[in-house]
Amino acid sequence: MKVLVLGSGIIGVTHAYYLARAGHDVTVIDRQPAAALETSYANAGQLSFGYSSPWAAPGIPTKAMKWLTQRHAPFKLHPQIDTTMWKWMLQMLSNCNENDYAVNKERMMRLAEYSRECFIQLRKDTGIQYNDRQKGTLQLFRTDKQVKASAQDIAVLDRCNVPYEVLDMNACIEAEPALELVKEKFVGGLRLPMDETGDCFDFCTKLAAMAEELGVKFLFNQEIQKIQFSGDKVTGVKTAAGEYQADVYVVALGSYTPFLLAPLGIDLPIYPVKGYSLTVPITNEAAAPVSTVMDETYKVAITRFEDRIRVAGTAELSGYNLTLREPRRETIAMVVKDVFPQGGDVDKAEFWTGLRPMTPDGTPVIGKTTFGNLYINGGHGTLGWTMSCGSGKLLADIVSGVKTEIPAEGLDSSRYA
Repeated sequence: MKVLVLGSGIIGVTHAYYLARAGHDVTVIDRQPAAALETSYANAGQLSFGYSSPWAAPGIPTKAMKWLTQRHAPFKLHPQIDTTMWKWMLQMLSNCNENDYAVNKERMMRLAEYSRECFIQLRKDTGIQYNDRQKGTLQLFRTDKQVKASAQDIAVLDRCNVPYEVLDMNACIEAEPALELVKEKFVGGLRLPMDETGDCFDFCTKLAAMAEELGVKFLFNQEIQKIQFSGDKVTGVKTAAGEYQADVYVVALGSYTPFLLAPLGIDLPIYPVKGYSLTVPITNEAAAPVSTVMDETYKVAITRFEDRIRVAGTAELSGYNLTLREPRRETIAMVVKDVFPQGGDVDKAEFWTGLRPMTPDGTPVIGKTTFGNLYINGGHGTLGWTMSCGSGKLLADIVSGVKTEIPAEGLDSSRYA
């Protein structure tokens, strides 16, 4: 079949690759001059399969209220005159209960664990390298209260059969030797040895090149204006450069997906949650992280690449605003200097922001719509990089009409009907 994929971020590219592997004639359209230039450009670098959890969890409303008054809080709210924002927030709050959390967690873990398998197989099939490391993720606790609170997460890991290690500070230092310099600041950690790290931008650009070798055509600098339809079937996509037709259409436009679908009567609750990152050049390898360290207090991730440290964090609700706010830089810079004070030169860091497409229940939207030839692959929030290969392969199988390797129940847009 001829398939048109809208979007060349990590989700669009992985899906295009798996569609091409399945034998389809694939074209990708994007407004940018190359792949992975928006939210996929400078994310945290974590492949957090074991940490795939909804933000909508019991206790979050109370925590969020406290965070609003803190200078270096992990969550910031910039109220907008935007009914979509407030509706999305109410939907998210309605999911902050034990029952919904359990359902949403199961869906996310199902997809994340499948994505882990797809990443492993992809490396075997292609030999792709992307500053990748398979050395786990370490969640660091500064207080005994955080250690006790981690019991809830550990119970979920047990139910999902995800390997983990509960570490005292000495064991944390064995995993991340540079923590010896700051050991008095922490009391212990939770390590997920099966998690991975890597440069999402590097991965995405290399996989796009591999997709081209399989016949995928990338049409860049094409502003998508609207999806055309007749009855319950999509008939084409209009761009500033012309119109394109295909047998099947896939929308993978991140936070901008709802704008394109709304004229078709599809009300999809995907909203941008803004995140920030610093890319810090390493000055002392021995004092830099080995893999990924997550500071539980500030919800900031610190990830090691070959010669750089990627520091990312903050969840900011401010609409589609891409302003680089200096207070957010101060927060993530403070954390990396506090945890790895001699690892890199923060003064020379690249400061970046991106819009993470979040659903109120945390689970992405993957599958067919009410239009027979229109599909969605979006709403992955902070886990787009983590779930990318699993999402791409799953939807490629759905489009191809073959049996999927994991159950797809609960993942499509029908749960919002």
